[in-house]
Amino acid sequence: SIGSDLDYYVTGYGTGGTFHGTGKYIKENSPDTKIVLAEPGAANLIGSGIKTDRNDDGSPAGSHPAFAAHPIQGWTPDFIPLVLEQGLGLQDEMVEIPDGAGVETSQALARNEGILTGISGGATMWAAIETAKKAPEGSVIVAMLPDTGERYLSTPLFASIDADMNEEELEIARSTPNFILEPSA
Repeated sequence: SIGSDLDYYVTGYGTGGTFHGTGKYIKENSPDTKIVLAEPGAANLIGSGIKTDRNDDGSPAGSHPAFAAHPIQGWTPDFIPLVLEQGLGLQDEMVEIPDGAGVETSQALARNEGILTGISGGATMWAAIETAKKAPEGSVIVAMLPDTGERYLSTPLFASIDADMNEEELEIARSTPNFILEPSA
């Protein structure tokens, strides 16, 4: 049971299964909860209002005309997945994620909160923060970050971090005498 304390649920979409399943459950059990669905601004498929053309079996007949490449890996393929389309209408609000916001927010979560999440997790949190800015004070907002940052080590998410430790990092490493990870000479 959800209870009456959940004011907002914020999510993005890949296949749309989490949005559709969770959204349906929330609307059945907590109808006053607002569902916020996010998608990349560069690939504003749902926001475009254009449906995906489908084959007789429900598969997409081609790429969506509003699709463009975007940096949020795992989100928003080049078509609206059928399970997502079947859940549309559950959302109360849409949020467009600007380019770079997912990466920046993911990096800030790691640096400031110790949360290692991927680009889609950063994008979801960005949408939750934007939702919080407009929500009444004291609102309860849930944003699930179903992603981990470790799979992005070779992507733009970590491009600004040097592979080798700098002097400050070496000093921290040396502060634990029994567990020093000195770089090999």
